[in-house]
Amino acid sequence: MPASRLLMDRELSRALDGVPMTPNGAFDLTDIPATRAAFRAQAESIAASEPDDPSVTTEEYRVARADGPDVPVRLLRPATARGPLPVMLWFHGGGQVLGFAAQDDPWLKRLCARLGCAVAAVDYRLAPETPSPGAAEDGFTAYQWLVREARALGLDGARIGIAGQSGGGGIAAATVLLVRDRGGATPLFQSLTYPMLDDRNVTASSHEITDIGIWDRATNILAWQAILGDRTGTDDVCPYSAPSRAEDLGALPPTFIAVGDLDCFRDEDLDYAARLRAHGVPVELHLYPGAYHAFDLFAPESRLAATFQQTWLNYLTRRFQETTAAP
Repeated sequence: MPASRLLMDRELSRALDGVPMTPNGAFDLTDIPATRAAFRAQAESIAASEPDDPSVTTEEYRVARADGPDVPVRLLRPATARGPLPVMLWFHGGGQVLGFAAQDDPWLKRLCARLGCAVAAVDYRLAPETPSPGAAEDGFTAYQWLVREARALGLDGARIGIAGQSGGGGIAAATVLLVRDRGGATPLFQSLTYPMLDDRNVTASSHEITDIGIWDRATNILAWQAILGDRTGTDDVCPYSAPSRAEDLGALPPTFIAVGDLDCFRDEDLDYAARLRAHGVPVELHLYPGAYHAFDLFAPESRLAATFQQTWLNYLTRRFQETTAAP
């Protein structure tokens, strides 16, 4: 039995037994087109199996810009909630090479209904077709649009948080750095769920996590090679591609970071949290023992996932309520 299994939460271990695995793990990045197709089919099947929720509406926007293609944004909001609504700019997971904005609709709709907030999910461009930092530029464009059009959209421009999961967590962090460095309005918070932050793969956890099958070291290396090409691990990588490269983490918004103890991103996430705090940024950090990457998605009914979900919802509620709605 792999050593990681001995340390794994029992419910998560049972859930892992039901995950279809290729010889290269759950996400075979040796064939990105095929894995994308399978990923989309699975996400669409899950969405189709959920009853439609008429209490949450969906609107599609295309945000234009002069120096690049339009950025698609999917705006979810409670149908009967009174505005102006707080809003979370959301970046989906998929290692920056897989996925699409609508993949998270089922649980993002539940979040909207429960918190009375809107969610703007960005359909950012993927690697390798779009080298980094193209995805972060998409994020910056979407954020500036939200700030500019908040009132017209029935949203509260003073209560816009930025959040993402896994690869999307890395893009969220990069977007926040771009906003700071270009003089944009500071987001209400950044929420980074097991974020992908460092292309160098030199931490202890990046070497330890090799046999679980859920975004192990080999998969992560292939993803970064798709994102950065020959720049991977060199000095020619900017913080907007790999936020761990940022030396200055000051003047950033309050931050939430959550990661599992059996995640290859564990140590880069812990380091990012420590350096944020050293630069005076308020940080709420959660490390989940026995949890592998994306444990809340693969084992959503587990007690550990329930603990994380409630903790995250509590954080979002506090942040949205601590700031008075704009007049």
